[in-house]
Amino acid sequence: MAKLLIDADGCPVVDLAIATAQRFQLPILLLCDTAHDMQREGAETITVSKGADAVDFVLVNRVKKGDVVITQDYGLAAMVLAKQGYPIDQNGRIYSAENIDQLLHGRHVAKKIRQAGGRMKGPKKRRPEDNENFEKNLVNLLEEITANRER
Repeated sequence: MAKLLIDADGCPVVDLAIATAQRFQLPILLLCDTAHDMQREGAETITVSKGADAVDFVLVNRVKKGDVVITQDYGLAAMVLAKQGYPIDQNGRIYSAENIDQLLHGRHVAKKIRQAGGRMKGPKKRRPEDNENFEKNLVNLLEEITANRER
């Protein structure tokens, strides 16, 4: 059975994701570090030591084929895709083989600019439409996974 794994550190849609996954009767696993320890009813929480990418490594080791992962980390999304999981970000963007290389390249270029002393714009302020788009795309993804599993 597929499950929902959430890279919960700084994730603004934890509660919305849990409510949506419960409608599909999916087990839910929250992964966070000790700086963001969180407990939610209906979800199992795994708290890992603070450290660069510590949550990512634990999460990717737990993901199985067909699992859904919520993350805004492109590197983690790429690893989930390699394990035949379904990564989606907090705005409802579904990562795929078609878009992950471009996203990783953009992240690399931005890092080079910052290392050279350049400045990059931060993310836009979150809007209610972002939550609506996330929920709609998560539901569509879960419906597709459910339909494929029943075939």
